[in-house]
Amino acid sequence: MNTIIISVVVAVLGILAGYVAGTALKKGKGDKEQREAVEAARRLVEQAEKDVEARRKEVELEVKDQIIEAKNEMEKELKERRAEIAKLERRFLQKEENLDRKMEQLEKKDQDLNRRDQEFRNREGSLDEKMRAIETELENQRTQLERIASYSKEEARREIIRRVEEESRFDAARIAKRIEEEATENAQKASQKVLGLAVQRYASDYVADATVSVVNLPSDEMKGRIIGREGRNIRALEAATGVDVIVDDTPESVVLSAFDPVRRQVARAALEKLISDGRIHPARIEEVVEKARREIEATIKEEGEKAVFDLGLHGVHPEIIKLVGRLKYRTSYAQNVLQHSREVAYLAGMMADEIGIDGKMARRAGLLHDIGKGVDHEYEGTHMSIGVELAKKYGENPYVLNAIESHHGDVEASCVESALVAAADALSAARPGARRESLENYMKRLEKLEELATSFKGVEKCYAIQAGREIRVLVKPEDTSEEACYIISRDLARRIEEEMAYPGQIKVTVIRESRFVEYAK
Repeated sequence: MNTIIISVVVAVLGILAGYVAGTALKKGKGDKEQREAVEAARRLVEQAEKDVEARRKEVELEVKDQIIEAKNEMEKELKERRAEIAKLERRFLQKEENLDRKMEQLEKKDQDLNRRDQEFRNREGSLDEKMRAIETELENQRTQLERIASYSKEEARREIIRRVEEESRFDAARIAKRIEEEATENAQKASQKVLGLAVQRYASDYVADATVSVVNLPSDEMKGRIIGREGRNIRALEAATGVDVIVDDTPESVVLSAFDPVRRQVARAALEKLISDGRIHPARIEEVVEKARREIEATIKEEGEKAVFDLGLHGVHPEIIKLVGRLKYRTSYAQNVLQHSREVAYLAGMMADEIGIDGKMARRAGLLHDIGKGVDHEYEGTHMSIGVELAKKYGENPYVLNAIESHHGDVEASCVESALVAAADALSAARPGARRESLENYMKRLEKLEELATSFKGVEKCYAIQAGREIRVLVKPEDTSEEACYIISRDLARRIEEEMAYPGQIKVTVIRESRFVEYAK
């Protein structure tokens, strides 16, 4: 297209030169002027031709450059296409290899399945043969029983079932006993080590707290001031605190009686302040009681915060902290519940650290396992159910809920932390001197233990020892086998768990002893 443009330009220039020459001739100018005009036109045409030639070469160069550039682009695109095709070929080859490998694996699996199918058929054939042999043997035994004992077919069947059931029962007991002995042998050393380390690391002094209900007086004259004119002071004190104030002949002391230990503590603190101040009248009593109540509430909160801080717990709801503090004024068998909860938390946390699980979660569950004992009588239910309800209300972890619910074995433990809390709770309660109980309850528990033990067939004697924490059962050796002893110990332990309430745990020991006595005369 550029060549056409150049030709058009040359033609235009030629026409222009002819036009100039023609114009000069028309005007009648001389030859000289005509030659000059022609020469000028010629030069102009030559110059135009040179320009056109130069432009043509430039155009040719540009066209060559464009052709080279297009060629390079084509080669680059062709190279990229070839690389992509090579990549696709490699992927295709790789997929083909993978397909070949999978086909080989499928063939191997098919061969393996065929082999197993053949083995199964062989075993099925041998089992059929064994079953036929067993059926033949049973038929022979049935025939012999009917012939010897004159049993009918149905009677013989019942007798065989009874014998097989009895033998299977003792075989199962033998196997269970062996498995339990192996597990006990392996687990006992590890558990003793963990418990020993935990108890050794937390060897705190234990004090069995009892709620103080006696207030000492500086003199017996103070009794009259506490009673007041016509008893107005003592009535005001009882109305403000909800506690019965008993003034008797005991020298220099007054007895406070109330079901709620927090109220009793408020009354004790208020009465001590009134005695030290000396001003005792109804208005002053109400003021001092209110002040003592605020102090006890502050003490409860402080005790809860201290327990949570000492155990390194975070994110505990403020209401839960208050309930923990209220445990300071709760006792169980004369054991302070807050001290018991802290001890359970420490023991559970140390055992958890020892076996490599979350010690903080175990400490949290241990501290809150008796949280249900911190509420008043307005809540109904066991302290486990109340504790679960409160912990769920304030957003505690499901592990903590399960530990609260299962620490007395009423519900199965669903995590290791719950089992550790139950073990720590039993360990804390079983510590010598940690708890006290009345003689009447103690005797009833021992009698119940011996009654349960003697209800089993083959038991000759039984003895409840170690303050009711162990019962030893002596069986008749001629009527009881080793497997039967295992069954008695297991069933007795289950019945104790189901029918009795007791702190800690009770060890069941069944003894089978054979003695042979002969006299030399």
